[in-house]
Amino acid sequence: MPPVNGDSGISPYEEAMEALSSLITKRSRADTSNKGGNFETLFDYVKILELEEAIKEMKVIHVAGTKGKGSTCTFSESILRHCGFRTGLFTSPHLIDVRERFKLDGSDISQEKFLEYFWWCFNRFKENVTEELPMPTYFRFLALLAFKIFSAEKVDVVILEVGLGGKFDATNIVENPVVCGIASLGYDHMEILGNTLGEIAGEKAGIFKRGSPAFTVPQPEEAMKVLEQKAADLDINLQVAAPLDPRLMSNMHLGLEGEHQYLNAGLAIALCSTWLQRTSHVRIEYYNTTASLPDEFIRGLASAWLYGRAQIVADQFIENENPGGLVFYLDGAHSPESMDVCAKWFCNATKGDTKPAYNVAPDESNASVDRNQNGSSAKVATKILLFNCMSVRDPQLLLPRLMKTCANHGVHFNKAIFVPNTSVYHKVGNVNSPSADAQVDVSWQKTLQRVWEGLVLGDKGSDAKDANSTCKAAAAAAPATDNDSGSCTIIFPSLPQAINWLRDSIRKNQSARLQVLVTGSLHLVGDVLRLIKN
Repeated sequence: MPPVNGDSGISPYEEAMEALSSLITKRSRADTSNKGGNFETLFDYVKILELEEAIKEMKVIHVAGTKGKGSTCTFSESILRHCGFRTGLFTSPHLIDVRERFKLDGSDISQEKFLEYFWWCFNRFKENVTEELPMPTYFRFLALLAFKIFSAEKVDVVILEVGLGGKFDATNIVENPVVCGIASLGYDHMEILGNTLGEIAGEKAGIFKRGSPAFTVPQPEEAMKVLEQKAADLDINLQVAAPLDPRLMSNMHLGLEGEHQYLNAGLAIALCSTWLQRTSHVRIEYYNTTASLPDEFIRGLASAWLYGRAQIVADQFIENENPGGLVFYLDGAHSPESMDVCAKWFCNATKGDTKPAYNVAPDESNASVDRNQNGSSAKVATKILLFNCMSVRDPQLLLPRLMKTCANHGVHFNKAIFVPNTSVYHKVGNVNSPSADAQVDVSWQKTLQRVWEGLVLGDKGSDAKDANSTCKAAAAAAPATDNDSGSCTIIFPSLPQAINWLRDSIRKNQSARLQVLVTGSLHLVGDVLRLIKN
């Protein structure tokens, strides 16, 4: 139970979020604790929670990678759930609510259960911490909480997505996973994991365990050599899972959009097939077959769902007034490689002669989406970019890849909007937007703006004539505001102001249709979802 809060006026859930926020440190991401500092203390925390035996008995699928690990875990959970197993899935980050990180049988854990397990763990730690063993940090606490939840809920299979790296990640206290997977590798978190693909691969391979089979996807040669050597050192035969052949889906489509998902689906099939074999449920190696997939696998792959990855959402505030007038295309891409993938998906999804495949949550209706496309087919679509990224990332690596890939597919943005995230990194739960007269630091957004304008005017990624014409077209696509000088970019000090500006654009021009790509940060994607769904 939570401590008595008297007349604080906050809900029990908000009180838990405040307690959880107290575990967020202000240390930099490159702090030694992220590079293995005090990793062994995780086992002390496990003892405090009395989870040593429970974790040893868990039937775990453990997945690391730079991009695609969340999708691979989501596919794996859905496949095994459709095979009839009780599943527990731990992923990160969350977009709207921290409970998204803990899924039981495909659904976020309920508030009631979350509070019960949260306070049980939090109070246990409070009662046992010392100077030498302080409260666990934010992500470590969440990982330990996941183990408590899955143990208490008696799940059949635990699917763990590595938070960062692998070797020193809090999920890596699992010493005997049933099977491990490494999704696609690329350059990300280099201040922690290293500056080369080889160094990054070495950190990811830290989840390999002697006696546990391991799979990966096709990788760059430098990364693959390291993965193979790390596996050989542990007498593991590292196998490469082939991308899923779409013909094996029996005319059904993957639940997660994008060509790259066939790579993640192939890895998920290998992991689930191996899990079923090693837990004595089947003896067929489905990942080696080119003939057919079990119906349970197909249904699992087709019904997989993940917020903020290749997700298309019509703005509900505009929908009744102007069906299909304002549609958001959300993808949390934040690495150079994922920018390419995101750009290709956006271009394919917005083709004028193709009805976009809307990534709609299982409990939402498709009716309004179908009406959007039918009702707005005659409208001219204007492409808008809504972008932000963390300052530890290099926009010179991200934005050129996005612009060039889109240009190669004939897609140009009429305007790029840059905003700070609503979310803050020192607090979990609802965060109020800054007041209209608050002084907001947009210096980082000005940096992003300069990079984008330099690309447009410098002919990096598109024909110069087209690039300049897109800037001029922006003024006709949206109303003039104090922030808008008719240029190809605009900065808003808050996300709600940007969303309101987009809505006003549609209200003042009923024949317009805005297709807004939201990318660069999963936090930004979550903030947009929170605003347009409420």
